[in-house]
Amino acid sequence: MAKKTIIVALGGNAISQEFEEGNIAQQFENTRKSLLGVAEMIKGGHKVVISHGNGPQVGNELIRVEMSRDSVPPLPLGVLVGDTEGGMGYMIEQCLMNVLHDKKVENSQIATLVTQVLVDKDDPSIQNPTKYVGPFYTKEEAEEFAKRRHWNMKEDSGRGYRRVVPSPKPLEIINSKAIKTLLDNNFTVIASGGGGIPAYIDTNGWYEGLDGVIDKDFASAVMGKNVGAEILMILTAVDKVSINFRKENQQDLDHMTVAEAKKYFEEGQFPKGSMGPKIQAAINFIENGGEKVIITSIEKSADALEGNVGTVITK
Repeated sequence: MAKKTIIVALGGNAISQEFEEGNIAQQFENTRKSLLGVAEMIKGGHKVVISHGNGPQVGNELIRVEMSRDSVPPLPLGVLVGDTEGGMGYMIEQCLMNVLHDKKVENSQIATLVTQVLVDKDDPSIQNPTKYVGPFYTKEEAEEFAKRRHWNMKEDSGRGYRRVVPSPKPLEIINSKAIKTLLDNNFTVIASGGGGIPAYIDTNGWYEGLDGVIDKDFASAVMGKNVGAEILMILTAVDKVSINFRKENQQDLDHMTVAEAKKYFEEGQFPKGSMGPKIQAAINFIENGGEKVIITSIEKSADALEGNVGTVITK
């Protein structure tokens, strides 16, 4: 196929998988496997930007902050997102270097960019936060933290109480010119990890951080628009998008138009906690000039780019 600029959004299972401890050796092993398809894209001459989730990792950082609160000053969530962007970017960068080495791809340059993402300081999610982060607490602990630390606490599916934070919609990738410059100079870029660090412009014109978590797929769609990518590939746990998922009449979809995606979304086929944000991000990407979105499993990414598997969404 013709050479394209591709945003590859790695799902959470690319790095930390369910039922694993999630130690660093497992994370490196999972990451290497997840990048085999990306390496094929680079080998084929495509320009690639990799984004990734950070849910388990930033949750672990919050646990460390709470356990050490009496010994060292606590860090805000925005800084922890930046920390995981850097640490996970290093892991993805090194793993990709090694996979490309094994595939005999020479002179490939990779750069990790800690990325800020512009949000609206009056985003509705700030007044009504719903994004769960960090560990579970008892009702008594939750009430204490709400009073003493001014946290918003909500019960999570009957499993206990957790902190909820804003999840503002991304407007622009603040570092997009740097990403575009790197792409134009044949770098593969790792950017907007964990959705990027939320930042708004204050009344004095300064950028200010905001404690929240941006959806990784929404941020990837905005990044695609900002750098002029033709393809957004969202890698997740399933080979194809389905309607009537896990029912007797489940139907796997090879292709959807934006109109069909909107229709299925309005019918409730794509829940908020799973496929919903991916479909919304796909719609946003195409309506802002992207050619197509491919949603498939991490293992099938190379085949999906050739049209052999996955769900393709177009205008």
